[in-house]
Amino acid sequence: MLPEIYQIKVTLRGTRPPIWRRLLVPAELTLEQLHAVLQAGMGWDDSHLHEFRIGSQRFGKPDPSERWLGRSVTLSERTTRLSSVIDRVGAKAVYIYDFGDSWEHELLVEKVLAPEPAHPYPICIDGQREGPPEDCGGIGGFYHLLEAIRDPEHADHEERREWLGRDFDPEAFSLDAVNRRLVHLQRRTSKTAAARKSNP
Repeated sequence: MLPEIYQIKVTLRGTRPPIWRRLLVPAELTLEQLHAVLQAGMGWDDSHLHEFRIGSQRFGKPDPSERWLGRSVTLSERTTRLSSVIDRVGAKAVYIYDFGDSWEHELLVEKVLAPEPAHPYPICIDGQREGPPEDCGGIGGFYHLLEAIRDPEHADHEERREWLGRDFDPEAFSLDAVNRRLVHLQRRTSKTAAARKSNP
């Protein structure tokens, strides 16, 4: 039996109007694999640290020093499957990327679906707006950047345009571009599902 598919809406907190993606992902993905899906979905470069927060528990790459520092222990994202931590419609999680800029994404399970055998997963089915550029200073820095590039008279206009190094349209969203970034993950998760099916 093929694993269930979760329809998850991912919203970047603090963005107005919201930057969001709607993804279909196998319930058997590990949180480590989901991290890669989210990076592709939002257009991040995976150049910073990250973690998941589900209830009061943190998931990511465990640090052995946490116990000695009296901090709550980070559970391994590599061994934790999505289905074991958010397993129903309405379940939520928070995904934090880049502890400096602190991009917080809210994950909401909207539907639990039966898989379509010929359908590639994970896949993005909807979304709105381009994700912020890396290292732009978090939500505050992002909106300052937008203000600067939109106004030729802004004191930081030239500097911000030069820093971006490309045309940046915050309203643009390309479903095809997101799904092209997901192709190598579709192959990987298909192999994982096939391996689990042949070795129950």
